[in-house]
Amino acid sequence: MINFEQYKVLTFDCYGTLIDWENGILTALKPLLFVHGINLNDDQILEKFAKFEADIQKKEYIKYKEVLSRVYQKFGEQFAFEPDSKELYSLADSIKNWLPFPDTVEALQSLKKKYKLAIISNVDDDLFAFSAQHLKVEFDWIITAEQVKSYKPSINNFRVAIERIDLPIEQILHVACSIYHDIIPAKSLGLSTIWVNRRAGQAGTGATLPVVAQPDLEVPDLQTLESGIYSSLT
Repeated sequence: MINFEQYKVLTFDCYGTLIDWENGILTALKPLLFVHGINLNDDQILEKFAKFEADIQKKEYIKYKEVLSRVYQKFGEQFAFEPDSKELYSLADSIKNWLPFPDTVEALQSLKKKYKLAIISNVDDDLFAFSAQHLKVEFDWIITAEQVKSYKPSINNFRVAIERIDLPIEQILHVACSIYHDIIPAKSLGLSTIWVNRRAGQAGTGATLPVVAQPDLEVPDLQTLESGIYSSLT
């Protein structure tokens, strides 16, 4: 059982946890693929996205805009079409239109009254700035892949976050939707973790690779987390 009183900071993954990235990915990719005669279902698109993105992020660091460009290039290579220059960057350009889950903003604003909040995200600074406008809460720390020059699941991203927050790890609680990107590396450093299982009841693992780990707590959404925290504190 998690003792929510012991934590001073909640650290969040952004895309998939706060922002509905799977809907954003599909909204951007499906029309592009359709133009080239590629008819994949949603799960197939997300699973290929997960593999392509992970393979690219394991290599030498490049900005996330370029990661997404290369992801789409991989679709072209696998399905034998050549994207034009506009198509290559349309996925990154779409991020400014990706919206929070319906429960995100209210939950963050409520949790901000109790905790300091941080972002640990696989993104560029300017791309997160678009998302920050939608999230409508001031984060105390923002740690991006661009700043640390690595991508989760690298533990480097979490080490930098812990250093910047400058509190004992026993006072930091990490909240994320991805077992692969977040729960495994965060737990390896001794952080407590909450898995926001946004895909509960759905088949597959969507836009993240299928791996297994045991978080300290699983919730279906942030509203459930927020309600659970405040009910435990009363």
